[in-house]
This record gives sequence, structure tokens and C-alpha cells, in this order.
Amino acid sequence: MSHQPTRIYITGASCAGVTTLGAMLSRQLDLPHIDVDQFYWLPTNPPFSLKRPPQERVSLIREALGTEGWILSGSFDGWGDVLIEHASLIVFIVTPHAVRMDRLKNREKQRYGNRIALGGDMHEAHLAFTEWASQYESPGPSHTGRNLARHESWLAKQSLPVLRLDGTASPDRMAEQVLSALFQTRYGRPTAP
Repeated sequence: MSHQPTRIYITGASCAGVTTLGAMLSRQLDLPHIDVDQFYWLPTNPPFSLKRPPQERVSLIREALGTEGWILSGSFDGWGDVLIEHASLIVFIVTPHAVRMDRLKNREKQRYGNRIALGGDMHEAHLAFTEWASQYESPGPSHTGRNLARHESWLAKQSLPVLRLDGTASPDRMAEQVLSALFQTRYGRPTAP
């Protein structure tokens, strides 16, 4: 009996643990890991200042995914639904606000150092991004893009299996839960304890 290739889409808020889990599953399953952010933005310096047109993003991501198994992480907020039509599983990571914001602060400092400090060329962009990311759970009237309500609404419309994970769990534990859900989805029964 032949099986469809394993294709996993992982989404959630910024710094929920989406990319980390994607990279871990990629190693464990020996599948390519594609992150939406690699294609969402045009390469600029400073980064993350110019968006690619949605059709171009979809085309580039589809090409990168290929025709076999893959792990896709990130958020496409409606513009990339066609990419997961044949996915095996959607994974939605929910991580408490304080944990996410602490991770975001540490990640941005590690990536950009003094560029995000007062006087740095990325300081204003960093403040804007931090403010945007902080509104995921309760967006203000001017908030655009992904937020919890939009994610929940989108998830409710999906026909694919959805696995919800606690983003405070270790990446190893989350990966175990994904593999168990894949097994159950594929064979219709839970894995042995």
C-alpha cells in the first residue's frame, strides 16, 4: 500500500516556536524545511522592509517545496492556502504572550545586536515589529496581519487534521506529539504508549 508523502504545515504567532519545531522535524524526518519568511520579504538591508507580491511568494515557495514530502513553517494568512492543499497535518502552536515576547527580545538581540538599539539603523523597525507582535492575542484597531482570532477563524475552516501544541513544551516533546499525530492520521489509531 503506497502512502502520500509526509507534508506538515506549522503555524502560530511570532516566536511561538514554529520555526524551531519545523527545523527539528526536518532533521528527524529527513525532509526539506521551508520557512514562509524566507519568501515573504525581498532581500533588503535592513531586512524585512519590502514584501514580495503574494503570487510571487506562492510560486517561489511551491518551487522550493517540490513534489515530495516537506515541512512548511510560518504564516501565510490566507494568501498561500493553495500551498497546503495536499498537506498531511496542520500544526498550530499556542505560546503564552510573555514567553513569546521574551523569546522575541532575545532572538532579535542575538540576530541584530546594536542595530536594534537606540541609534541603530534598525531601531525604529524593531520597535514597530515588537509592537505588532505584542498585539497577536488582542490586536488593536490598526493591527494588520496575523493574530489569534484570524488564526482560529482560518483553522475552523480547514478540512485537514489540525494538531494544537503548547509552545512551552520542549521542541523534542512537540516533535513527538507531531509524529504521534501523523501516525494516527495515517493509520487511524494512536501510537503505543
